[in-house]
Amino acid sequence: MKKLRHELKFYINQPVYEQLREKLAIILKRDQHTVNDDGYHIRSLYFDNVHNRDLFEKSFGIYKRKKFRIRIYNQSDEVIKLEKKNRYGEMIQKESLAISKQEYEQLMDWDFDFLREKENPLGKDFYLYLRSQYMSPKVIVDYVREAYMAEIEDVRITFDKYLSTGINSIDIFEKNMMTIEVLPPPLLIMEVKYNSYLPDYIREFLRLESHQRSAISKYVICREENMKYYKP
Repeated sequence: MKKLRHELKFYINQPVYEQLREKLAIILKRDQHTVNDDGYHIRSLYFDNVHNRDLFEKSFGIYKRKKFRIRIYNQSDEVIKLEKKNRYGEMIQKESLAISKQEYEQLMDWDFDFLREKENPLGKDFYLYLRSQYMSPKVIVDYVREAYMAEIEDVRITFDKYLSTGINSIDIFEKNMMTIEVLPPPLLIMEVKYNSYLPDYIREFLRLESHQRSAISKYVICREENMKYYKP
């Protein structure tokens, strides 16, 4: 079982972001998915049940909750991940399973028996949720991520920009998807993840106490905006 990690989220503005990224570029390395100076593109398809349980549990601040999603990078089908993100307060645990483009298409066609044959227990777990809770695709969450990493305590500092939601499709490979930004500029999201502790030299660079910490859910933000336009 994977260990729990800390995850702290903050709203920051453009000037603060520019100052922080200059500092972090000196002391930390960039994420492997990075394709240019802006970072890399992430598109996720989130699932929820017929009662929108995951949406409401987040809104009500339930301590223990989970989300299922399928995620791709840079609009490519080379890496497709089925993920389950478990949350316990500010602690998180993420499970991941690589799937093929064909398997993704099977899921979109409600053909998910293949999940029972996966050695990774996440496959069977997702299968049970699909069967017992009638989970279905709900919303596309789209953004550009700029990520910095440190090996000590597996620290990851990320800046999520241009947060958008798809309003005419729930297919992550839809080339003509219409998206709308859901955060008013100049806001963006900074996330700080680490194992047991955040090293002092990184904490000093970030000055976390000076930023607006918030229980941010990109899924909830996009879902609430998406409901105005498209109801899958």
